[in-house]
Amino acid sequence: MLPSYTVLPMRATAPPMIPGSTRVSTCTCRPVARARPFVNAATRSCGKAIAVKANVAKQADIERLFAETRAAFGALDILVNNAGIYAAAPVGTITEEGFHRHFDLNVLGLILASQEAVKHFDGRGGNIINISSVVGITPASPGGLVYSASKAAVESITRGLAFELAGRARVNSIAPGMVETEGLGHLNPDDGFKGYVVSRSAVKRLG
Repeated sequence: MLPSYTVLPMRATAPPMIPGSTRVSTCTCRPVARARPFVNAATRSCGKAIAVKANVAKQADIERLFAETRAAFGALDILVNNAGIYAAAPVGTITEEGFHRHFDLNVLGLILASQEAVKHFDGRGGNIINISSVVGITPASPGGLVYSASKAAVESITRGLAFELAGRARVNSIAPGMVETEGLGHLNPDDGFKGYVVSRSAVKRLG
């Protein structure tokens, strides 16, 4: 599983961790104490940050996340939907549980968070940034069928939200390739898989 964060910069003029952002709330599926390094770094860079433990696939958790964020900062300007899960499964081993885990977090969580964010933009306008993946646009890597399908859904939802929320919020997606993150470390892909990914990259390296 990838680290699951939904990051909500408040009154921000730049992305989290970039000077100019002033207030950041992050949602983590892990114990809040484990998000402390992120919160500390964001505080140094952005001025103030908090962490809220929540499951973004649960409506009640989403409502609490935004309520705590609103209580701490008073306003919401940007939602970054970055919560995600990836678990490789060749087509013959896909299960109902695995399918729903991917779509509940990668897709339903994004919809619920976006829905709640719009309420808290207060008619002032806001920004929703969905973290997608290149495999939502190009053919999947081996074993990535369900994950790729969930990210293709993110691309479609992004376009739909951009149309539906025009005039109320800007909605965009970012579709990176494989990036060397903490989450990738947990997955521990072998050199053969990394080589396959690199071979399909225009710059012939991981991010």
